[in-house]
Amino acid sequence: MKFKEYLKDKVYAIILTLLTVGVIYLIFRAYRIKTSIIISGIIIFLICNVIIMLIDYFRKRNFYNEFLTNILELDKSYLVLETLDCPEFCEGKLLYQALYEINKSYLENVNKIDNSRKNFKEYVEMWIHEVKIPLATLTLTINNHQNEINPKIKSQIKRLEDYVDQVLYYVRSENAEKDYLIKKVDLGNIIKNIGIKNMDDLLENNIEFIVDKTDALVYSDAKWLEFILGQIINNAIKYKRNIKNSYIKISTKDDKKKVVLMIEDNGIGIKDSDIKQVFDKSFTGENGRIRSKSTGMGLYIAKNMCEKLGHKITLESALHKYTRVYITFAKNDFYEIAK
Repeated sequence: MKFKEYLKDKVYAIILTLLTVGVIYLIFRAYRIKTSIIISGIIIFLICNVIIMLIDYFRKRNFYNEFLTNILELDKSYLVLETLDCPEFCEGKLLYQALYEINKSYLENVNKIDNSRKNFKEYVEMWIHEVKIPLATLTLTINNHQNEINPKIKSQIKRLEDYVDQVLYYVRSENAEKDYLIKKVDLGNIIKNIGIKNMDDLLENNIEFIVDKTDALVYSDAKWLEFILGQIINNAIKYKRNIKNSYIKISTKDDKKKVVLMIEDNGIGIKDSDIKQVFDKSFTGENGRIRSKSTGMGLYIAKNMCEKLGHKITLESALHKYTRVYITFAKNDFYEIAK
């Protein structure tokens, strides 16, 4: 609060004070009181008013400046009331009480929304687990009757499983810190699991799955990391080129400070204008609109989870040539010391 602003707010009080001084002067002159006494009285009156005004200004200035500063510094500005003491002046008390009621109402609504989201999340997770049972039964039935059932049915069942998993991991990613455990993970085992899981799609699309030097050990969560890599592999399969020598190649580069996992494919690639947005939520790009109905959620969840796990994910691509996704795992002695 600036003094100029305070004076503007008090302009009517100042005008009234000056008018009062004028009236007092005329009254005293009418009673023929000495000019020196009149001037002394007016000076004392004005000094008292100025002192009262200054005291009022500094009380309000300290409160409002603290109020505004705390709002700007707090990440959650609605908690500003917790950082303030109730002021002594009337306007401040009214503001403090109003903020208290607003904050109380806001927190009640937030709790309602949080409870609603929690209930919805629990329902979605329960629904997904229930859906997985008939999907698993269908997959088992298809495997037992492969000669009798069209292979495309199995492919569509696999797509359903992938989308169901994507929904489950998206729901869990909001509070992923409660659902992951960082420990030493063998990249080779995870890549092996992904290869087995996607074997039918790789064979159906005539894609060679090349694994080169992936025996590195990194600190991560095996379940989440397998999901992240699965999303990348699914995209590579989905956006393959119609050529004879299609491949997906996975390799690692290990040095003293980090391990870099690279997933490369020679698919249709990504336009330069789309590369910066591929990790954005619901972004499908030109490939997603032309080649298939993409949700645009896979890479978004992968990016989100990599950040929470402490990994870095980047992508480079050349249209109609290749796409390379890099996941960087930093090496840190903290985990070893903690053990």
